[in-house]
Amino acid sequence: QVHLLESGGRLVQTGGSLRLSCTVSGLRFRLYSMAWFRRTQGNGREFVAGISYRDGSRKYSDSVKGRFTISRDNEKNTVFLQMDSLKPEDTALYSCASTGRYNDLPSAHIYDYWGQGTQVTVSP
Repeated sequence: QVHLLESGGRLVQTGGSLRLSCTVSGLRFRLYSMAWFRRTQGNGREFVAGISYRDGSRKYSDSVKGRFTISRDNEKNTVFLQMDSLKPEDTALYSCASTGRYNDLPSAHIYDYWGQGTQVTVSP
């Protein structure tokens, strides 16, 4: 059985930093691309960042580019999201997801497995 478990979300002030982690079990992690999505109240799911298993290439949404960094540790079956210069509009439930594909990472429909999410709240 596949499990994705996120951690690291909490309340932080504007301009602060957080590091989210997502640990995966039940699949061959190094053969899966990983991504972070977020969901806010009243809004749909939004792609945040993705990292390909094939060559480690990364994609970011325009709203986080230059502030967030996605990385992975294949030895620890974990993907990270370093979040800097946080803004109130970054407040959301952040979930990680995995897919056996290495392209089209911003598309939510390609992901096979999802975590429950970790809440990030940025105060003004």
